[in-house]
Amino acid sequence: MFTQRSREGYLLIDHSNSPGVSAEAVRRSGISAPAVGAGQMFESATMTCAHCNAIVILNPDRSRPRGFCRKCAHYVCDSPFCNSECRPFKRLLDDYERATRLKEMTNG
Repeated sequence: MFTQRSREGYLLIDHSNSPGVSAEAVRRSGISAPAVGAGQMFESATMTCAHCNAIVILNPDRSRPRGFCRKCAHYVCDSPFCNSECRPFKRLLDDYERATRLKEMTNG
């Protein structure tokens, strides 16, 4: 039996010997990421959304509950698409593989 903590990943951004990245540069990039300045380090747990396969940096100061799909028993990101119904990314890949094999069998 897996625990949710055992499924977590780990992110380390080490700018202890680099110029770092400013908050303005992160904002301009359009990516939701932490701004880690010169001489700083950032460490955090991560999780992968079971429905869209996005990697989410876990904020330890978050006060609202994380999305969790009771059907597949995995965390999901904050996207409304991922919270509306159970659509595991793994199932999508399995369905694609099955369809590809079926197509190969009928065409070849």
